Amino acid sequence: MTVNLFEIEVQKDADDPDGYNTSYARVRPLVGGEKLGLSVYELPPGQSICPYHYETGEEEWLIVLAGTPTLRTPEGERELRVWDTAFFPATAEGAHKVTNRGAEKARVAIWSNRVEPHVSVYPDSDKVLASPPGKLFRAGDAVDYWEGEAVRTPPLPPS
Repeated sequence: MTVNLFEIEVQKDADDPDGYNTSYARVRPLVGGEKLGLSVYELPPGQSICPYHYETGEEEWLIVLAGTPTLRTPEGERELRVWDTAFFPATAEGAHKVTNRGAEKARVAIWSNRVEPHVSVYPDSDKVLASPPGKLFRAGDAVDYWEGEAVRTPPLPPS
């Protein structure tokens, strides 16, 4: 099966807030992929794909298909052009956010290896996403390893 990344139909999530109101298409299921994920995002002016974050376990790549989106990384921000490509390693050095500050729509493709379980970290909001189960936690709420665990004394050997 094949799809054209410039022509693929994208759709919005109804509950995305302003600032993150982008349309997307998940390509992997359309072409039968199993170990790699690919999504195409269309960003209206003033919108971002998702908050600043990095993945653990999943490397991500970005390629600009149309427009001039702005890429934020730990090194700062820079405007990208069509065919520009960026790599985000599965570490804090791979943190990124894509925003369309241009006047026209932007379209990008992002692909990655698919790993479960995995963790996404959101440095600006001190959140951690664990998937599965797909739950967000505040990193500041971390507890000691033994918190809530019952102390169990092993039985004594027979005398």
